[in-house]
Amino acid sequence: MRTKSSKKNKINVITLGCSKNIYDSEVLMGQLNANKISVEHESKSDDANIIVVNTCGFIDNAKQESVDTILEQVERKKSGSIDKLFVTGCLSERYKPDLEKEITDVDQFFGTTDLPKLLQALGADYKHELIGERLTTTPKHYAYLKISEGCDRPCSFCAIPLMRGKHKSKSIEELVSEAEILAKNGIKELILIAQDLTYYGLDIYKKRRLADLLINLSSVNGIEWIRIHYAFPTGFPEDVLDVINNNDKICNYIDIPLQHISDSILKSMRRGTTELKTNQLLEKIRKKIPNIAIRTSLIVGYPGETTKDFNKLKKWIQSVKFDRLGVFKYSHEENTHAYSLKDNIPEKIKQKRLDEIMEIQSQISYDLNQKKIGKSYKVLIDRKEGNFFIGRTEFDSPDVDNEVLINAVENYVRIGDFCNVKIKRAEHFDLFGEIEK
Repeated sequence: MRTKSSKKNKINVITLGCSKNIYDSEVLMGQLNANKISVEHESKSDDANIIVVNTCGFIDNAKQESVDTILEQVERKKSGSIDKLFVTGCLSERYKPDLEKEITDVDQFFGTTDLPKLLQALGADYKHELIGERLTTTPKHYAYLKISEGCDRPCSFCAIPLMRGKHKSKSIEELVSEAEILAKNGIKELILIAQDLTYYGLDIYKKRRLADLLINLSSVNGIEWIRIHYAFPTGFPEDVLDVINNNDKICNYIDIPLQHISDSILKSMRRGTTELKTNQLLEKIRKKIPNIAIRTSLIVGYPGETTKDFNKLKKWIQSVKFDRLGVFKYSHEENTHAYSLKDNIPEKIKQKRLDEIMEIQSQISYDLNQKKIGKSYKVLIDRKEGNFFIGRTEFDSPDVDNEVLINAVENYVRIGDFCNVKIKRAEHFDLFGEIEK
Protein backbone atom coordinates (compact mmCIF):
# COMPACT_ATOMS: atom_id res chain seq x y z
CA MET A 1 0.00 0.00 0.00
CA ARG A 2 1.43 3.36 -1.02
CA THR A 3 1.63 6.02 1.68
CA LYS A 4 2.55 9.66 1.77
CA SER A 5 3.28 9.70 5.50
CA SER A 6 7.04 10.12 4.97
CA LYS A 7 6.48 13.53 3.38
CA LYS A 8 5.93 16.82 5.16
CA ASN A 9 2.21 17.39 5.68
CA LYS A 10 0.38 19.27 2.94
CA ILE A 11 -3.33 19.99 3.19
CA ASN A 12 -5.80 20.28 0.33
CA VAL A 13 -9.13 21.98 1.13
CA ILE A 14 -12.13 21.05 -1.04
CA THR A 15 -15.10 23.43 -0.81
CA LEU A 16 -18.69 22.58 -1.72
CA GLY A 17 -21.77 24.79 -1.63
CA CYS A 18 -22.17 28.53 -1.46
CA SER A 19 -19.97 31.60 -1.08
CA LYS A 20 -20.33 31.42 2.72
CA ASN A 21 -18.50 28.08 2.61
CA ILE A 22 -15.83 29.57 0.35
CA TYR A 23 -15.30 32.29 2.94
CA ASP A 24 -15.01 29.70 5.75
CA SER A 25 -12.44 27.72 3.77
CA GLU A 26 -10.44 30.89 3.19
CA VAL A 27 -10.39 31.61 6.94
CA LEU A 28 -9.29 28.03 7.65
CA MET A 29 -6.47 28.31 5.12
CA GLY A 30 -5.40 31.66 6.52
CA GLN A 31 -5.04 30.08 9.95
CA LEU A 32 -3.08 27.13 8.55
CA ASN A 33 -0.81 29.45 6.58
CA ALA A 34 -0.13 31.50 9.73
CA ASN A 35 0.88 28.23 11.41
CA LYS A 36 3.34 27.66 8.55
CA ILE A 37 1.42 24.60 7.37
CA SER A 38 1.37 24.07 3.60
CA VAL A 39 -2.19 24.38 2.31
CA GLU A 40 -3.90 24.69 -1.08
CA HIS A 41 -7.47 25.02 -2.28
CA GLU A 42 -8.77 22.30 -4.58
CA SER A 43 -5.25 21.54 -5.78
CA LYS A 44 -4.83 19.66 -9.04
CA SER A 45 -1.30 18.54 -8.24
CA ASP A 46 -2.39 15.52 -6.16
CA ASP A 47 0.51 15.91 -3.73
CA ALA A 48 -1.41 16.67 -0.51
CA ASN A 49 -1.49 13.92 2.11
CA ILE A 50 -4.32 15.46 4.19
CA ILE A 51 -7.75 16.38 2.80
CA VAL A 52 -10.35 18.66 4.37
CA VAL A 53 -13.80 18.54 2.75
CA ASN A 54 -15.95 21.59 3.58
CA THR A 55 -19.47 20.31 2.95
CA CYS A 56 -22.87 21.74 2.05
CA GLY A 57 -26.09 20.45 3.62
CA PHE A 58 -28.59 22.85 2.07
CA ILE A 59 -30.77 20.71 -0.23
CA ASP A 60 -30.81 17.13 -1.52
CA ASN A 61 -28.53 17.66 -4.52
CA ALA A 62 -25.95 19.54 -2.45
CA LYS A 63 -26.01 16.91 0.27
CA GLN A 64 -25.49 14.14 -2.27
CA GLU A 65 -22.57 15.98 -3.85
CA SER A 66 -20.99 16.34 -0.41
CA VAL A 67 -21.43 12.65 0.41
CA ASP A 68 -20.04 11.61 -2.99
CA THR A 69 -16.98 13.83 -2.48
CA ILE A 70 -16.34 12.36 0.98
CA LEU A 71 -16.63 8.81 -0.36
CA GLU A 72 -14.27 9.63 -3.23
CA GLN A 73 -11.66 10.79 -0.72
CA VAL A 74 -12.30 7.70 1.46
CA GLU A 75 -11.29 5.55 -1.50
CA ARG A 76 -8.11 7.58 -1.90
CA LYS A 77 -7.33 7.05 1.76
CA LYS A 78 -7.91 3.30 1.46
CA SER A 79 -5.52 3.16 -1.51
CA GLY A 80 -2.84 5.05 0.39
CA SER A 81 -3.04 8.17 -1.80
CA ILE A 82 -3.75 10.28 1.28
CA ASP A 83 -3.06 9.75 4.98
CA LYS A 84 -5.88 11.63 6.68
CA LEU A 85 -9.37 12.85 5.84
CA PHE A 86 -11.34 15.46 7.79
CA VAL A 87 -14.87 16.68 7.09
CA THR A 88 -16.33 20.02 8.18
CA GLY A 89 -19.15 22.38 7.19
CA CYS A 90 -22.94 22.28 7.08
CA LEU A 91 -23.53 18.61 6.28
CA SER A 92 -21.17 17.63 9.08
CA GLU A 93 -22.89 20.01 11.49
CA ARG A 94 -26.32 18.65 10.67
CA TYR A 95 -25.66 14.93 10.35
CA LYS A 96 -22.50 14.31 12.35
CA PRO A 97 -23.75 11.25 14.33
CA ASP A 98 -25.09 9.58 11.17
CA LEU A 99 -21.95 10.34 9.19
CA GLU A 100 -19.67 9.00 11.93
CA LYS A 101 -21.68 5.81 11.97
CA GLU A 102 -21.89 5.33 8.19
CA ILE A 103 -18.49 6.60 6.99
CA THR A 104 -15.99 5.27 9.50
CA ASP A 105 -12.86 5.92 7.43
CA VAL A 106 -13.07 9.67 7.99
CA ASP A 107 -10.64 10.65 10.74
CA GLN A 108 -12.93 13.28 12.28
CA PHE A 109 -16.08 15.27 11.55
CA PHE A 110 -16.41 18.92 12.58
CA GLY A 111 -19.34 21.35 12.59
CA THR A 112 -19.61 24.93 11.35
CA THR A 113 -18.36 26.44 14.63
CA ASP A 114 -15.56 23.96 15.29
CA LEU A 115 -12.69 25.82 13.60
CA PRO A 116 -10.38 25.78 16.67
CA LYS A 117 -10.94 22.02 17.09
CA LEU A 118 -10.35 21.37 13.39
CA LEU A 119 -7.13 23.38 13.51
CA GLN A 120 -5.98 21.40 16.53
CA ALA A 121 -6.60 18.15 14.66
CA LEU A 122 -4.51 19.54 11.79
CA GLY A 123 -1.63 20.39 14.12
CA ALA A 124 -2.29 24.13 14.19
CA ASP A 125 -3.11 26.71 16.86
CA TYR A 126 -6.12 28.99 16.48
CA LYS A 127 -4.72 32.51 16.26
CA HIS A 128 -7.28 35.00 17.60
CA GLU A 129 -5.27 37.95 16.32
CA LEU A 130 -5.89 36.95 12.69
CA ILE A 131 -9.10 38.96 12.42
CA GLY A 132 -9.79 39.47 8.74
CA GLU A 133 -6.73 37.53 7.60
CA ARG A 134 -7.46 34.77 5.13
CA LEU A 135 -6.19 33.16 1.94
CA THR A 136 -8.66 34.19 -0.74
CA THR A 137 -9.58 31.62 -3.38
CA THR A 138 -11.37 34.03 -5.70
CA PRO A 139 -9.54 36.00 -8.43
CA LYS A 140 -7.19 38.57 -6.91
CA HIS A 141 -9.48 41.55 -7.61
CA TYR A 142 -12.71 40.54 -5.81
CA ALA A 143 -13.55 38.83 -2.55
CA TYR A 144 -16.52 37.80 -0.45
CA LEU A 145 -17.03 39.60 2.86
CA LYS A 146 -19.22 37.70 5.32
CA ILE A 147 -20.83 40.30 7.57
CA SER A 148 -22.78 37.94 9.81
CA GLU A 149 -23.34 34.29 10.58
CA GLY A 150 -26.56 32.34 11.12
CA CYS A 151 -30.20 33.35 10.73
CA ASP A 152 -33.16 34.18 12.99
CA ARG A 153 -35.82 33.90 10.27
CA PRO A 154 -38.49 31.20 10.70
CA CYS A 155 -38.77 30.15 7.01
CA SER A 156 -40.51 26.78 6.91
CA PHE A 157 -38.37 25.20 4.18
CA CYS A 158 -34.92 26.24 5.36
CA ALA A 159 -32.44 24.22 7.41
CA ILE A 160 -29.79 26.94 7.62
CA PRO A 161 -30.56 27.83 11.28
CA LEU A 162 -30.03 24.14 12.12
CA MET A 163 -26.55 24.28 10.57
CA ARG A 164 -25.46 27.86 11.20
CA GLY A 165 -27.29 28.84 14.38
CA LYS A 166 -28.79 32.19 15.33
CA HIS A 167 -27.89 35.45 13.60
CA LYS A 168 -24.62 36.95 14.82
CA SER A 169 -23.34 40.19 13.28
CA LYS A 170 -19.69 41.19 13.07
CA SER A 171 -18.94 44.73 14.21
CA ILE A 172 -18.55 47.53 11.69
CA GLU A 173 -15.00 48.10 12.94
CA GLU A 174 -14.03 44.46 12.38
CA LEU A 175 -15.48 44.43 8.88
CA VAL A 176 -13.80 47.70 7.89
CA SER A 177 -10.49 46.31 9.17
CA GLU A 178 -11.01 43.16 7.09
CA ALA A 179 -11.87 45.26 4.02
CA GLU A 180 -8.70 47.33 4.50
CA ILE A 181 -6.58 44.16 4.54
CA LEU A 182 -8.29 42.92 1.38
CA ALA A 183 -7.79 46.27 -0.35
CA LYS A 184 -4.08 46.28 0.50
CA ASN A 185 -3.89 42.85 -1.16
CA GLY A 186 -5.39 44.21 -4.39
CA ILE A 187 -9.10 43.54 -3.89
CA LYS A 188 -11.24 46.08 -5.77
CA GLU A 189 -14.72 44.55 -5.34
CA LEU A 190 -16.34 43.42 -2.10
CA ILE A 191 -19.32 41.07 -2.33
CA LEU A 192 -21.24 41.27 0.94
CA ILE A 193 -22.70 37.94 1.99
CA ALA A 194 -24.65 36.53 4.93
CA GLN A 195 -27.61 34.30 5.50
CA ASP A 196 -29.59 37.52 6.00
CA LEU A 197 -27.93 40.82 5.11
CA THR A 198 -30.85 43.09 6.01
CA TYR A 199 -30.93 41.85 9.62
CA TYR A 200 -27.37 43.13 10.06
CA GLY A 201 -26.76 44.97 13.33
CA LEU A 202 -29.99 44.15 15.16
CA ASP A 203 -28.26 41.77 17.56
CA ILE A 204 -25.29 43.95 18.52
CA TYR A 205 -26.54 47.49 17.83
CA LYS A 206 -30.28 46.93 18.51
CA LYS A 207 -31.14 48.38 15.10
CA ARG A 208 -30.51 47.56 11.45
CA ARG A 209 -27.22 49.11 10.37
CA LEU A 210 -26.53 47.79 6.89
CA ALA A 211 -26.63 51.35 5.53
CA ASP A 212 -24.02 52.49 8.07
CA LEU A 213 -21.85 49.50 7.23
CA LEU A 214 -22.01 50.30 3.49
CA ILE A 215 -20.99 53.92 4.13
CA ASN A 216 -18.04 52.84 6.28
CA LEU A 217 -16.87 50.20 3.81
CA SER A 218 -17.05 52.67 0.93
CA SER A 219 -14.46 54.84 2.71
CA VAL A 220 -11.81 52.12 2.35
CA ASN A 221 -9.17 53.20 -0.18
CA GLY A 222 -8.82 50.80 -3.10
CA ILE A 223 -12.34 49.39 -2.92
CA GLU A 224 -14.25 50.51 -6.02
CA TRP A 225 -17.32 48.26 -6.01
CA ILE A 226 -19.44 46.94 -3.14
CA ARG A 227 -22.15 44.43 -4.01
CA ILE A 228 -25.13 43.32 -1.90
CA HIS A 229 -26.14 39.64 -1.77
CA TYR A 230 -28.95 37.86 0.11
CA ALA A 231 -31.02 40.84 1.27
CA PHE A 232 -34.08 39.35 2.97
CA PRO A 233 -37.21 41.29 1.90
CA THR A 234 -39.17 41.34 5.18
CA GLY A 235 -38.12 44.32 7.29
CA PHE A 236 -35.96 45.65 4.47
CA PRO A 237 -34.10 48.78 5.75
CA GLU A 238 -35.05 51.46 3.25
CA ASP A 239 -32.16 53.75 4.18
CA VAL A 240 -29.99 51.27 2.26
CA LEU A 241 -31.67 52.43 -0.96
CA ASP A 242 -30.52 56.02 -0.41
CA VAL A 243 -26.95 54.82 0.19
CA ILE A 244 -26.97 52.76 -3.02
CA ASN A 245 -28.40 55.66 -4.98
CA ASN A 246 -26.01 58.29 -3.60
CA ASN A 247 -22.75 56.34 -3.35
CA ASP A 248 -20.88 55.53 -6.57
CA LYS A 249 -19.00 52.66 -4.91
CA ILE A 250 -22.18 50.72 -4.08
CA CYS A 251 -23.20 48.74 -7.15
CA ASN A 252 -26.68 49.31 -8.53
CA TYR A 253 -27.41 45.66 -7.79
CA ILE A 254 -29.29 43.77 -5.13
CA ASP A 255 -29.89 40.07 -4.57
CA ILE A 256 -33.23 39.75 -2.80
CA PRO A 257 -34.61 36.19 -2.42
CA LEU A 258 -38.40 36.39 -2.75
CA GLN A 259 -39.17 32.63 -3.17
CA HIS A 260 -42.82 32.99 -4.32
CA ILE A 261 -45.69 35.43 -4.86
CA SER A 262 -48.82 33.42 -3.97
CA ASP A 263 -50.09 34.60 -0.57
CA SER A 264 -51.04 31.08 0.52
CA ILE A 265 -47.56 29.75 -0.31
CA LEU A 266 -45.81 32.74 1.29
CA LYS A 267 -47.85 32.20 4.45
CA SER A 268 -47.02 28.49 4.59
CA MET A 269 -43.37 29.34 3.92
CA ARG A 270 -43.52 31.71 6.93
CA ARG A 271 -41.92 34.50 4.95
CA GLY A 272 -43.65 37.29 6.87
CA THR A 273 -44.82 39.07 3.73
CA THR A 274 -47.56 39.11 1.09
CA GLU A 275 -47.93 39.66 -2.64
CA LEU A 276 -48.94 43.29 -2.00
CA LYS A 277 -45.98 44.02 0.31
CA THR A 278 -43.56 42.30 -2.07
CA ASN A 279 -44.70 44.35 -5.04
CA GLN A 280 -44.66 47.56 -3.00
CA LEU A 281 -41.05 46.88 -1.99
CA LEU A 282 -40.00 46.20 -5.59
CA GLU A 283 -41.72 49.39 -6.76
CA LYS A 284 -39.98 51.36 -4.02
CA ILE A 285 -36.56 49.95 -4.95
CA ARG A 286 -37.01 50.74 -8.63
CA LYS A 287 -38.44 54.19 -7.92
CA LYS A 288 -35.49 55.10 -5.67
CA ILE A 289 -32.88 53.52 -7.97
CA PRO A 290 -34.27 53.41 -11.55
CA ASN A 291 -31.05 51.88 -12.90
CA ILE A 292 -30.82 49.00 -10.40
CA ALA A 293 -30.45 45.34 -11.37
CA ILE A 294 -32.55 43.09 -9.14
CA ARG A 295 -31.70 39.43 -8.73
CA THR A 296 -34.07 37.04 -6.98
CA SER A 297 -34.40 33.34 -6.24
CA LEU A 298 -37.60 31.29 -6.27
CA ILE A 299 -38.79 27.88 -5.08
CA VAL A 300 -41.11 25.73 -7.17
CA GLY A 301 -42.86 22.56 -6.06
CA TYR A 302 -43.39 23.65 -2.46
CA PRO A 303 -45.98 21.44 -0.66
CA GLY A 304 -49.46 22.46 -1.73
CA GLU A 305 -48.34 24.59 -4.69
CA THR A 306 -51.31 24.32 -7.03
CA THR A 307 -51.39 24.92 -10.77
CA LYS A 308 -53.12 28.20 -9.95
CA ASP A 309 -50.29 29.19 -7.59
CA PHE A 310 -47.70 28.33 -10.21
CA ASN A 311 -49.50 30.18 -13.01
CA LYS A 312 -49.68 33.23 -10.75
CA LEU A 313 -45.93 32.96 -10.20
CA LYS A 314 -45.29 32.80 -13.96
CA LYS A 315 -47.46 35.83 -14.72
CA TRP A 316 -45.77 37.77 -11.95
CA ILE A 317 -42.30 37.04 -13.33
CA GLN A 318 -43.43 38.11 -16.80
CA SER A 319 -44.81 41.31 -15.32
CA VAL A 320 -41.97 42.26 -12.94
CA LYS A 321 -39.14 41.32 -15.34
CA PHE A 322 -36.31 40.63 -12.92
CA ASP A 323 -32.87 41.36 -14.33
CA ARG A 324 -31.52 38.10 -12.84
CA LEU A 325 -33.35 35.08 -11.51
CA GLY A 326 -32.55 31.63 -10.13
CA VAL A 327 -34.92 28.76 -9.30
CA PHE A 328 -34.69 25.87 -6.85
CA LYS A 329 -36.88 22.80 -6.70
CA TYR A 330 -38.35 22.36 -3.21
CA SER A 331 -36.32 19.97 -1.08
CA HIS A 332 -38.07 18.22 1.83
CA GLU A 333 -35.67 18.84 4.74
CA GLU A 334 -35.81 17.01 8.08
CA ASN A 335 -36.49 19.08 11.20
CA THR A 336 -37.80 22.06 9.25
CA HIS A 337 -41.33 23.36 9.80
CA ALA A 338 -42.40 22.31 6.29
CA TYR A 339 -41.27 18.73 6.89
CA SER A 340 -44.62 18.11 8.60
CA LEU A 341 -46.34 18.90 5.29
CA LYS A 342 -46.77 16.30 2.60
CA ASP A 343 -44.19 16.66 -0.17
CA ASN A 344 -46.98 16.19 -2.69
CA ILE A 345 -45.54 17.64 -5.91
CA PRO A 346 -43.95 14.89 -8.06
CA GLU A 347 -40.32 15.39 -9.07
CA LYS A 348 -41.24 15.51 -12.76
CA ILE A 349 -43.65 18.40 -12.16
CA LYS A 350 -41.09 20.24 -10.03
CA GLN A 351 -38.57 19.98 -12.84
CA LYS A 352 -41.14 21.02 -15.46
CA ARG A 353 -42.05 24.09 -13.43
CA LEU A 354 -38.40 25.01 -12.95
CA ASP A 355 -37.79 24.68 -16.70
CA GLU A 356 -40.82 26.83 -17.52
CA ILE A 357 -39.67 29.61 -15.19
CA MET A 358 -36.14 29.58 -16.61
CA GLU A 359 -37.47 29.67 -20.18
CA ILE A 360 -39.50 32.78 -19.32
CA GLN A 361 -36.48 34.37 -17.64
CA SER A 362 -34.22 33.54 -20.57
CA GLN A 363 -36.46 35.56 -22.89
CA ILE A 364 -36.66 38.42 -20.39
CA SER A 365 -32.87 38.46 -20.11
CA TYR A 366 -32.52 38.43 -23.91
CA ASP A 367 -34.93 41.36 -24.32
CA LEU A 368 -33.20 43.40 -21.59
CA ASN A 369 -29.79 42.67 -23.08
CA GLN A 370 -30.86 43.86 -26.55
CA LYS A 371 -31.52 47.28 -25.03
CA LYS A 372 -27.86 47.47 -23.97
CA ILE A 373 -26.52 47.35 -27.53
CA GLY A 374 -24.78 50.62 -28.36
CA LYS A 375 -24.41 51.63 -24.72
CA SER A 376 -21.15 51.83 -22.78
CA TYR A 377 -20.48 50.29 -19.38
CA LYS A 378 -17.71 50.18 -16.82
CA VAL A 379 -16.50 46.58 -16.82
CA LEU A 380 -14.26 44.69 -14.39
CA ILE A 381 -12.17 42.06 -16.22
CA ASP A 382 -12.28 38.69 -14.43
CA ARG A 383 -10.32 36.34 -16.69
CA LYS A 384 -9.23 35.39 -20.21
CA GLU A 385 -10.67 32.35 -21.98
CA GLY A 386 -9.52 31.46 -25.49
CA ASN A 387 -9.81 34.55 -27.65
CA PHE A 388 -11.89 36.54 -25.17
CA PHE A 389 -11.35 38.68 -22.12
CA ILE A 390 -14.37 38.11 -19.86
CA GLY A 391 -15.68 40.71 -17.45
CA ARG A 392 -18.76 42.02 -15.67
CA THR A 393 -20.68 45.26 -15.31
CA GLU A 394 -21.79 46.54 -11.89
CA PHE A 395 -25.13 44.82 -12.64
CA ASP A 396 -23.59 41.34 -12.56
CA SER A 397 -22.17 39.14 -9.82
CA PRO A 398 -19.52 36.50 -10.59
CA ASP A 399 -20.54 32.94 -11.55
CA VAL A 400 -24.32 33.56 -11.53
CA ASP A 401 -24.99 36.55 -13.80
CA ASN A 402 -24.30 37.94 -17.27
CA GLU A 403 -20.78 38.30 -18.62
CA VAL A 404 -19.19 40.73 -21.06
CA LEU A 405 -16.97 39.14 -23.73
CA ILE A 406 -14.28 41.25 -25.39
CA ASN A 407 -12.28 40.05 -28.39
CA ALA A 408 -8.74 39.52 -27.07
CA VAL A 409 -7.21 39.63 -30.56
CA GLU A 410 -8.46 43.16 -31.21
CA ASN A 411 -8.42 44.47 -27.63
CA TYR A 412 -6.02 44.27 -24.70
CA VAL A 413 -6.72 44.78 -21.03
CA ARG A 414 -5.23 43.37 -17.83
CA ILE A 415 -7.20 40.96 -15.65
CA GLY A 416 -8.44 42.84 -12.59
CA ASP A 417 -8.60 46.19 -14.40
CA PHE A 418 -11.66 48.31 -15.04
CA CYS A 419 -12.34 49.53 -18.57
CA ASN A 420 -15.14 51.18 -20.52
CA VAL A 421 -16.78 48.81 -22.98
CA LYS A 422 -19.27 49.56 -25.72
CA ILE A 423 -21.75 46.75 -26.31
CA LYS A 424 -21.94 45.61 -29.94
CA ARG A 425 -24.00 42.43 -29.67
CA ALA A 426 -26.09 40.64 -27.04
CA GLU A 427 -27.36 37.13 -26.42
CA HIS A 428 -29.54 35.70 -23.66
CA PHE A 429 -26.87 35.82 -20.96
CA ASP A 430 -23.79 37.27 -22.68
CA LEU A 431 -22.85 40.72 -23.92
CA PHE A 432 -20.20 41.26 -26.59
CA GLY A 433 -18.31 44.54 -26.72
CA GLU A 434 -15.13 46.41 -27.51
CA ILE A 435 -12.97 48.59 -25.31
CA GLU A 436 -13.45 52.30 -25.85
CA LYS A 437 -10.16 54.00 -26.59
